[in-house]
Amino acid sequence: MSNEYTLQHLQEKVDQYIGQYKEGYFPTFELLARMSEELGELSREVQHVYGQKKKKQSESDNSIEEELGDLFFVLVCFANAQGIRLDEALLKVVKKFETRDKDRWTRKDEQI
Repeated sequence: MSNEYTLQHLQEKVDQYIGQYKEGYFPTFELLARMSEELGELSREVQHVYGQKKKKQSESDNSIEEELGDLFFVLVCFANAQGIRLDEALLKVVKKFETRDKDRWTRKDEQI
């Protein structure tokens, strides 16, 4: 089996994991708060790697990949709890960008 998964498969995998527990998904506002928390942790890690505020020696070694994974997990939990398929939601947004914002930025194939 390949390690490549669709968004739908990943959502099902998270749902199976959460489904093992009586508590199930956290309430909506708590999921939103957890997403905000994970985004803050990702932001902090990006700041440590690319910004001027470097990590203290006492701080644990997290990575941008790990923090992005944490944020994505909570995002998938949020989508699942709301009955939203992320693949469909993402395709709607891509279509919106392809139409509404099609001339917003300079294309690579345009001459300057």
